[in-house]
Amino acid sequence: MRAVHRSSPSPNRVYHTAVDGSGERPLSALPSRPARGLAVAAIVLGGAAGGAIGRALVDLQCTGDCTVPAGIGMLVGAVSVASGMAVVAVLVLRAIGEWRQLGDDRA
Repeated sequence: MRAVHRSSPSPNRVYHTAVDGSGERPLSALPSRPARGLAVAAIVLGGAAGGAIGRALVDLQCTGDCTVPAGIGMLVGAVSVASGMAVVAVLVLRAIGEWRQLGDDRA
């Protein structure tokens, strides 16, 4: 079987001209890498804070050996706060994408 090389862009891809006129870039709904990195960092940091809060709440209410309840509180707190932060991060990234699209349309 022979490999086929194309010098022209694929007809199935959608391209639009960059705002600064430097050339064409593929149209993408993905946010930038730094924005995605900050979103992941926020989710991890929120999960860690939620775990600390969950453990502290159980430690305040429990007497004696509280290893298992503290672990469960830490897990529940971390998962709930991290999932909430993930929802907020997705909404923020979508809003940034729409804001950027509106700016491109006006220019």
